[in-house]
Amino acid sequence: MRYFNPAPFIAVAAVVAFAAGPAAAHSRLVSATPAPDSTVAAPRTLTLTFSERSVPAFSGFDVVNAAGEKVAIRTSVAEDSRTLTGALARPLAAGAYRIDWRIASSDGHRMTGSYTFTVR
Repeated sequence: MRYFNPAPFIAVAAVVAFAAGPAAAHSRLVSATPAPDSTVAAPRTLTLTFSERSVPAFSGFDVVNAAGEKVAIRTSVAEDSRTLTGALARPLAAGAYRIDWRIASSDGHRMTGSYTFTVR
């Protein structure tokens, strides 16, 4: 009977898993203005910066008020393809708001998320 040595296969699997790590990473929100859970004066623009470059056609965000209504906003992607900027038609009224974001990384992974902030 021959003995099967799995060590070479385990070593190859470990190398493949380690090498695939950075390529398999997903884009995440790294900063935002207004910041999550902050209380701010009425902003005219909002910015969200992500850890990876995005595909503009599949990336953006919505601003939703406490009544669940979307606020009019025009979004764009900066030259760095990591920062989304939203220009509001008018300053936000006092109250609670939620940002619902969606981003597609250049590797094709799509991520979504949300956070809240308050306007005083």
